[in-house]
Amino acid sequence: MGIKIDLTYLKNMSAGDNGLIKEMIDIFIEQVPEFISEMKSAIKNDDSKALAAVAHKAKSSVAVIGITELAEFLKKLEIIALNNERKNEYPEFLNYFETVSNEAIKELNKISLEL
Repeated sequence: MGIKIDLTYLKNMSAGDNGLIKEMIDIFIEQVPEFISEMKSAIKNDDSKALAAVAHKAKSSVAVIGITELAEFLKKLEIIALNNERKNEYPEFLNYFETVSNEAIKELNKISLEL
């Protein structure tokens, strides 16, 4: 798949402090399973508002890490869920988020080792 991660924002925000960058990466890696769990729960409970809230929260974390493509996807998902649209596609959206996030985690683990 080849996920693109741009750490420019994170490097600027941390003033190049590799320890802080690693900490932010670790926090993101810990958050992803929580986001996935919350999305699954929202979909199972047919709660579009909750799905929009999780997409919004995840979007911020994804943007800080520099996964622009996934942040854009989450922005769209948030709007779709807020408008209570395309509900039959929610499981597919979740699958995409999970797949791309797991790919990003693999990449971030490699990056973290190099810092």
